Amino acid sequence: MSLNLFTVLLCIAMLFIGGFAGFFMSSSSSGQAVATTVTFYITETIGIGTSTAQLSGSVEIDGSSTVYPITEAVAEEFMKLHPNVRVTVGISGTGGGFKRFVSGETDINDASRPILKTEAETAAKNGVGWIEIPIAIDGLAVVVNPENDFVDCLTISELREIWRPDSSVKFWSDVRPEWPKEPIRLYGPGPDSGTFDYFTERVVGKLKSSRTDYVASEDDNVLVASVESEKYALGYFGYAYYVNNKDRLKVVKIRDDAVPSSECILPDEETITTFTYPLARPLFIYVNREKFEKKTELREFVYFYLENGANIVKTVHYVPLSDNYYRLAIAALKSGITNGLYELTLIKGKDLGPS
Repeated sequence: MSLNLFTVLLCIAMLFIGGFAGFFMSSSSSGQAVATTVTFYITETIGIGTSTAQLSGSVEIDGSSTVYPITEAVAEEFMKLHPNVRVTVGISGTGGGFKRFVSGETDINDASRPILKTEAETAAKNGVGWIEIPIAIDGLAVVVNPENDFVDCLTISELREIWRPDSSVKFWSDVRPEWPKEPIRLYGPGPDSGTFDYFTERVVGKLKSSRTDYVASEDDNVLVASVESEKYALGYFGYAYYVNNKDRLKVVKIRDDAVPSSECILPDEETITTFTYPLARPLFIYVNREKFEKKTELREFVYFYLENGANIVKTVHYVPLSDNYYRLAIAALKSGITNGLYELTLIKGKDLGPS
């Protein structure tokens, strides 16, 4: 955590706890009191949701199809409060969205992975600053057709054999001999997707490294429909799309066979939150820093996003970060601190995908 961010957050806590002695007390009851006091201060002082009804303008967003349901839900609620603000949300994929974002074309990019080094370098060349804001946790779901009665669990190694660029796997029996000799019909995100980036690095072992003889789409709804229609299909996409279509799909348990004594893990809210599910990852929005400073409607939208983040994330079947994270992130932004928000989540540093 940067020194400035640490200092501001420490001061917030210290002002309302009553001194160093109370701040560093180790009992569980004291810890609860600290959390309650800090929460009260942030909530009461910032005054989120009190912006004027005269707010007008526009906010343009593009990017991840995985993050889209969250941002679209936030946008709809925000425009109910501020009907003179037009918020548009595109769905060109994380990579496709970053192409627009780093040129300064959009205000926000939805991202299912952190910004890549090459993208950050392009942004710098174009004079585009950015604020990285984690907004939720997602699990990548591996799914098959509901009529598939032989696949219950796949290992990371098996997924790698199926999806690597030089894969020789054509039939289910190529994965396990006891499975039927029926062709695997593969479906997944296209190369502009952050989900594609995450999957290829986490599973295949190299960013953007994948076989190309599969049906690709940046629209996860297309992938859902495709897997549903093919008895021997296999696909992957964001967990929320599975939850919203669980009567049409069968989710597969995943085992990280690189971990000794690992077990097959089903993705759900608990396993994703704790990152015990092998394909769990954080989700982000990236905000244009200069526009954030200049456009009142953009600032208010970001504050609204964080204030309502936990509830809306749950509504669209993603996993929220802790309540304290959202409050502290707002406090940092309101204090003029735009770096180090990822560190507040307490998940940075895990092997969660591209960086």
